[in-house]
Amino acid sequence: MPRLNAIDPKEATGKAKELLDSVKAKIGKVPNLMRTFANSPTALEAYLNFSGTLGGGVLNAMLREQIALTVADANACEYCLSAHTAIGKMVGLDEDELAASRRAASADAKTEAALKFAHQIVVKRGEVLDSEVQAVRAAGYSDAEITEIVAHVALNIFTNYFNHVAQTVVDFPKVNLATA
Repeated sequence: MPRLNAIDPKEATGKAKELLDSVKAKIGKVPNLMRTFANSPTALEAYLNFSGTLGGGVLNAMLREQIALTVADANACEYCLSAHTAIGKMVGLDEDELAASRRAASADAKTEAALKFAHQIVVKRGEVLDSEVQAVRAAGYSDAEITEIVAHVALNIFTNYFNHVAQTVVDFPKVNLATA
C-alpha cells in the first residue's frame, strides 16, 4: 500500500498539472512515479529536468537503461526494476541483456566495465577506489562518460529511495526482485 498518494493528473492543478500534462504529451501516459512526485511539483520538475538533461548526454539509451537496472537491483527497487525493464525492451535490450544488467554484467566488455563501476558506486556509496576509476577508464570511457555514469547512478538512487519511501505502486509489467 502506498505511503504517499499518487496525484490524479485529471485533478492536478497549477505547476503539478502543467508538468503531468507535459509527461503525458511526451510519453503517452503518466507513470505512478511522476504522479507521486507531483505531490511536490518542485521535486517532479527537478526529476524531469535531471532525467531530461542526462538523456541528451554522451551515454546511449541502452547503457542508460542498463545502469538503471544495475542500480535498481542493487537497491532492491521493484518499481524501478519493472519500469527500466520495460523501457530497456523499448530501446532494444533483449532478455539476456536485461538479466545480465541486473547483475552488473554484459557480454560486451566495455558495457560490463561501466555496469560494474556503477554497482561499486552504489555499494560503496561513492567511495570507489582509484583502481575502479582506472578500470572504467581503461575500458575506454572518457572523463565525460565517467561523470555521466556517476550522474545516472545518482538519478537512479533518487528514484529508488523515493519509491522505497513512497511505496509507489508498480504500473509497469511487474518484475520481481528475486528474478534474475
